[in-house]
Amino acid sequence: MKRSTFIRLALGASATMGAGLPSLAPAISRGEPTAEVPPLAKNRSLQLEIERSIEKGLAFLKSRQDPAGFWSSADYPALSGLVLLSFVNEPSGAIKTKQPDFVEKGYGYLMSCVKPDGGIYGKVLANYNTSVVVLALNAADPEKYGDTLRKARAFLVGQQNFYPRQDGKMNPYEGGIGYGDDGPHSDVSNTAFALEALRETRAVMEGHDVAAANDLNWDAALAFLQRCQNLPKANAQPWVTGDPKNLGGFIYTPIAGDNHAEDDMDGKKVPRSYGSMSYSGLLSYIYADLKKDDPRVTAVYDWLGRNYTVEENPGLGHSGLFYYYHAMSKALSTYGADTLALAGGKSANWRHDLALKLIDLQASEGSWVNAHSGRWWEKDPVLVTSYAVRALEMMHAGV
Repeated sequence: MKRSTFIRLALGASATMGAGLPSLAPAISRGEPTAEVPPLAKNRSLQLEIERSIEKGLAFLKSRQDPAGFWSSADYPALSGLVLLSFVNEPSGAIKTKQPDFVEKGYGYLMSCVKPDGGIYGKVLANYNTSVVVLALNAADPEKYGDTLRKARAFLVGQQNFYPRQDGKMNPYEGGIGYGDDGPHSDVSNTAFALEALRETRAVMEGHDVAAANDLNWDAALAFLQRCQNLPKANAQPWVTGDPKNLGGFIYTPIAGDNHAEDDMDGKKVPRSYGSMSYSGLLSYIYADLKKDDPRVTAVYDWLGRNYTVEENPGLGHSGLFYYYHAMSKALSTYGADTLALAGGKSANWRHDLALKLIDLQASEGSWVNAHSGRWWEKDPVLVTSYAVRALEMMHAGV
């Protein structure tokens, strides 16, 4: 398959993609410039399979757009943001270069969700929705959406939690970020999304008043993340045990009893490290500018290697499985890991393993859904297909 063939497939020249997606074939025949295509991979055969899987996934997502421009639910623009991230990051770059009408309509819907306070959300989950939509707008055209992005950045900075001390003690949620509308609460997942949005949009602040940006307190965010890592040398929270099973991994929040995965030990609730939060923690450390040799980074990286699998979300089973796949692909791609060191001196080609797993799990019509658990909306094929397509896109060039 020639590379130009995939450009045509991605934009609709195939039967599966043809419903309203323009083809670049005429432009190619006229010699007009088309999108840049990544260099050939080491495993071109697998790369072609990934391209085909992405193509089918995008065709499914296009078919599920509401006439009003959104996907899945008008109340949660993050769902549409994840879909649009999948379209503008498809490997040929053609959709980003010349957006089809349905993509433009989707971005119009996102802009209709912008609030006077700078946030971009429906009725709830203000931080989560704003963070994801910021990533989608920035990926499409940071210059066009610059003013919106700058206001949204200020909104996200304002989501960072700070509390009065109680009896001289700091609230463990201090410095982190939560959903944005659930009272005193911070968690690794929401913090990671916000940190990613802020890091990815730094360029939109160039030439603007930095003071007005009211930048995040990164030291406080880093301190919060440490309080969510099972690492005695960096975390003095009473639940931290340092047992080998959990050592180095991440939990959801720094307070025992407020986590998705906990074990009973000696009559106490002890948070259990698990995969999706550990990848989110690694990613957050990268955004906080920690180096690869920092003990906190090496500890979580080692935990991920010791618990490596594409069969489940380690520590949680099948709950949040596709969130786990998405977080794995994003974190290891950003980290720059081609392989992941495992126990016994072995290593895993994680891109190969995860790509084949996702291809195997894809339904014939192009969608994905968590067949084992509906937790965290993973029975919604739009959300789960977006996770899967984005994971494949991030792996595409490196296989």
